Parts: sequence; structure tokens; C-alpha cells
Amino acid sequence: MTLTSPATPERTWVGPDAKGRLKILRAAKSIAIVGASPNPARSSYFVGTYLLQSSTYRVYFVNPNATEILGHPAYPDLASLPEVPDIVDVFRKASDIPAVIDDVVASGAKTVWVQLGIWNQDAAVHGESKGLTVVMDRCIKVEHARFHGGLHLLGFDTGQITARKTIR
Repeated sequence: MTLTSPATPERTWVGPDAKGRLKILRAAKSIAIVGASPNPARSSYFVGTYLLQSSTYRVYFVNPNATEILGHPAYPDLASLPEVPDIVDVFRKASDIPAVIDDVVASGAKTVWVQLGIWNQDAAVHGESKGLTVVMDRCIKVEHARFHGGLHLLGFDTGQITARKTIR
């Protein structure tokens, strides 16, 4: 029995493993969030909040329809940023990923990180063929917290360090 339907092609592309993702996060100094939203209900807003509060990254927000997000300027595109980001974190639908990959290549950034739940295998292969490191279907906030001891079952820092499971 196969877990993929005929309409869903089997996933054969594999991005960086956990050690590779940790290396990417440790080497980075700046992150641009493409598809960032000023709406607090959106996951990109939550990720931006986390990165600003829980990391030393310089965080840039890319959204052509916003002027400010979380008190920081929002830029219309990657080309408008004041520096080339180390990581471009993408919150766009899967069909938009090929165009974003082209924008990332044109910007000079070296890593594109496509958020959890977003998968475009052809875009990943294309990005790698252009020299990009591609991470796909992974949340940068979850991965950062996982490697820095701040991950709770629900994905946020409880401030408590323990190996014991809390009984409720």
C-alpha cells in the first residue's frame, strides 16, 4: 500500500538533515521573511516575533502590501533589502515557490527555507541546480527552538527545564 495518491507524486527530494539545518542556522546572521504578514493571526507574524525576541538574527520583512511589520520596515521585494540575507524564509503557496527561488538566486542569497506544509519538489531541485541550499516543509522557528532548548510540545518556550513529563 502506498501513502501517496496518484495525484500526489512521491517525495524523492531530500533537503539537509538535522545537522545540516543546525549548521545553516548557526552560520546565519540575517533572515528575510518573504510573505511576512502584519496580521498577528498569521504564522509568519508569529515566526517573525519569535526570531526578533529569541535570536540575534537581523530580521527583514518582505511584503509589497505592507509598510511596517512588528515595528520594522517592510520591503516590497528581496532586491530592496539593505543587505543580502543569509536565509530567505518563505511563507508563500507551493505554486509561488519557483518564482521565489528565482528571486532568491537574483538577490545573491544562498539559502531558501520554505515553511512547514509547503512543498514543491521541482522548485527545490531547480534551486539546488542554481547553487542554493534548500530547506523545505520545515518551520524555521521550530527548528531554531529545537536546537536551542526552547521547544515545548506545542512549539513554545515554557521556561522550565526538565526531563519529566508534566502530569495534569
